[in-house]
Amino acid sequence: MRSPDSVSGTVLVALAQINATVGDLAGNARQMVEAARSAYAQGARLVLAPELALTGYPPEDLLLRPAFMQACEQQLAALADELRDCVGLHLIVGHPMAWGEATDLRSKSYSLPRRFNAASVLADGQVVSTYCKRELPNYQVFDERRYFASGRDAGRGPVVVEVEGVRYGILICEDAWFDEPAQAACAAGAQVLCVLNASPFHLDKHEEREKRMAARAQSCGVPLLYSHLVGGQDEVVFDGASFAVDARGVVQARAAMFEPATLMVELAADGTVKGDRAPVPEVEAQAWGALVCGVRDYVTKNGFPGAIIGLSGGIDSALVLAIAVDALGADKVRCVMMPSPYTADISWLDSRDMVARLGVRYDEIGISPMFDTFRAALAPQFAGLAEDTTEENIQARVRGTLLMALSNKTGAIVLTTGNKSEMATGYCTLYGDMAGGFAVIKDVAKTLVYRLAVWKNEQPNRRADGSVGAVIPERIITRPPSAELRPDQKDQDSLPPYEVLDAILARYMEDDQSIEDIVAAGFERADVERVTRLIKINEYKRRQAPVGIRITHRAFGRDWRYPITSKFRA
Repeated sequence: MRSPDSVSGTVLVALAQINATVGDLAGNARQMVEAARSAYAQGARLVLAPELALTGYPPEDLLLRPAFMQACEQQLAALADELRDCVGLHLIVGHPMAWGEATDLRSKSYSLPRRFNAASVLADGQVVSTYCKRELPNYQVFDERRYFASGRDAGRGPVVVEVEGVRYGILICEDAWFDEPAQAACAAGAQVLCVLNASPFHLDKHEEREKRMAARAQSCGVPLLYSHLVGGQDEVVFDGASFAVDARGVVQARAAMFEPATLMVELAADGTVKGDRAPVPEVEAQAWGALVCGVRDYVTKNGFPGAIIGLSGGIDSALVLAIAVDALGADKVRCVMMPSPYTADISWLDSRDMVARLGVRYDEIGISPMFDTFRAALAPQFAGLAEDTTEENIQARVRGTLLMALSNKTGAIVLTTGNKSEMATGYCTLYGDMAGGFAVIKDVAKTLVYRLAVWKNEQPNRRADGSVGAVIPERIITRPPSAELRPDQKDQDSLPPYEVLDAILARYMEDDQSIEDIVAAGFERADVERVTRLIKINEYKRRQAPVGIRITHRAFGRDWRYPITSKFRA
C-alpha cells in the first residue's frame, strides 16, 4: 500500500454499522450523516456504509415503483449536499439506481431490467462515482435477480477511489464471495477492498463470513473492510459485527453484534490494520441477541405500543416473555393466563412466579364458560361423535380470540409462542395458538428452546424486586411439555422425542437430506417417515402463520417455498 501523505503514515477509515429501516430514506440518511460527522471529527476521511443503506434491505417490490426510485435518487443527492461542509470526506453509500431509458420500470422488471444494486462515492457535495453490484444472489432469503441487473450488463467495470493517497476498490456483498470482482478491483489499482454488506443473520454466519473475507484478502494480498447492516427487518435480522482483516487474512477489528456502531479502523502504509475488536458471543448469546433485536425492531419500527403474550406456564411462552422484556422493557409487555379445565395448578403458580420476577402486567381470564358455550352450541351438530382434537382446538381458538380482542382494543401486538418443531409438524392450531402478529420463536427448534432458557437463567438477570437471578422458574424448564388441552396430555404422546424430531427436521428441512439418507444415518424409519409426512401435510398451516424471526440457514418463510398441493412424498 502506497504511503499516505500524513505525518503518522496511517489513515483512519470508519465502518458505519447502521440500523436502517426499509423505506425510511430520510431517517437512514440521517443515521449516515451522524456517523460520518462523528468519524470525520475523529480524523476519518473515508466512511463506508452498508449495502442499500439508503433504502434498508430488502426493499423488495418497492423497487418496482418509479416513485420509489425517484425518491432514492433525490435523497442520495440531498445526502451528498448535507455533507458538503466536511471537506475531504468521502462517504461510500449503498443504494438502488435506475439507469437507462426512462420507461416504466415495472413492465421491464423481467425482460429488460434497468435497476442496479449500487454503491456511490459522495464527496464535496457530489456523487463522484458509482459502482454496480456484479454478483446477484438468488438463494435462501435472497431474490435479487427479480429486481436488479448485474453491473456487467451495463458495461460497468470496477470503481477505485483515492482518499489520502490510498486507493480503495468497492465491492458489494456477494461480489466478495467470488474471485473476479475483487481481482478486477485490484487490477484497477485498489490497495484496500471496501465491501458493503446486507447479509441476513443465521447461527454462526459470522464465522463463515470472516473466513471467506479472510481468504479474499489473502488471495488479493490487500486488507479488506467489511461494513454491515444491523437490526431487524420483518423476518430477517442483520447482526452487524462489521470487521476489518489485514492482507494476511487476520481479523484485526470487529464491531459488536446486534447494535449500531461506528468502527474506526487504522490502516498503515505497510498494510497493518488496527482497531477495537469486539468478542464473538457464544451461540446461545447470538440466538438471544437476534431474537431480542428482531422483536424490538418489528414492534418499534411498525409503531406498536407494546406486546401481549398468552402465558401458559410452559417453556415456550416463558421464553417468549423473557425475550420480549429484554427487547421492549417490562412496562410494554402484558401477559394473559387463560386457564381451562385441564390447566394444572403448577401452570398457574409458575406463571405468577415468572411475571412477578419480571414485573410485567398479568391478567387471568378463565375460558371454561366460553368453552362450555361453544360445546353447547355445537352439541346438536356433534351428536353421536366422540370428542377428539376438535374440542382441544376450540380451547386454543377461544384463547386466540381473547388475545386478538385485547390487541384490537389496546393496539399492542400479540406475540405468538409456537416453536419450529411445532410449526414443522403442525402441532399448533390455526386461529388458536397461531393467532397473532409476530412469531418470535418460529425458527427455534424445541431443543434450542430449552438451551436458551437455561442460558438465560445463567445470566446476571436483574429482576423486578432488584435481586439478581433466574427469570424463568426452574420447574417450567424441567416439567414435561404439554398443551394441556385434555387430561394428562403430554407432547410426546403425539410426537417423537424432541431430540429425535429436531434432528430429523434439521436433516430433512434445513439440509435437504432424503428419507433414505436419514434412515441410513441411524434414525428409525417409522420416526423419519412420520416426521417428514407431518412436515409436508402441514404446509397449508404455515402459509397462514404470522411472520417470525429467522435464525437458522433455512427457516419456514421466505426461503422455504414448498407447494401445498403436492403428491411427492420422498
